[in-house]
Amino acid sequence: MTRTIALIAGTALVALIAGTAAVIWLLPREDRFAGCGGGAVAGGSETIGGPFTLVDQDGRTVTDADVIQGPTLLYFGYTFCPDICPIDVARNAEATDLLDERGIEVTPVMITVDPERDTPQVMAEFTEFMHPRMIGLSGSPEQIEAAKKAYRVYGAKASGSEGDDYLVDHTTLTYLVAPDEGLLSFFRRDMPAEDMADAVACYADRL
Repeated sequence: MTRTIALIAGTALVALIAGTAAVIWLLPREDRFAGCGGGAVAGGSETIGGPFTLVDQDGRTVTDADVIQGPTLLYFGYTFCPDICPIDVARNAEATDLLDERGIEVTPVMITVDPERDTPQVMAEFTEFMHPRMIGLSGSPEQIEAAKKAYRVYGAKASGSEGDDYLVDHTTLTYLVAPDEGLLSFFRRDMPAEDMADAVACYADRL
């Protein structure tokens, strides 16, 4: 009798959890992800993001569908950046490892804003050093401009830069995107890896 009651209670609990998950999934997008943190997008998250065609660190032409196959941390930077980019990308890599410990797999990605110097080979060396699962994307200037425009990213040579040692001014946000959802949120560079991992986990649990 006691075992029967326990089985009934367990079945009811599973049904309740499944039903709750279904309700969450059916909620409007803004309600489904409410309270997960990150930045709010003026005009709605659908105004940022979109298709792109770029070249990965192995020299293969890839699209956004090839790259964004699960929760993805997308950052626009460049490998010759002396300080900001390495710190930001390392933070994203750390958040990725923290999420791995929770059983949540995300993919860290960097799209260069400096295709003139960031060839696929250069991107391969950079991403391999930063994280074994990191994807580095380059491409033609036109391809990079299209990706920047889709994500409303600014990137241009710094005023006064000359020769091969130029700097690039650029947007320093990290975008959280997912297939079929597009942009979920964005994170500023002052957010610690632990807080980013918490926010990403919240979104991932509701996908």
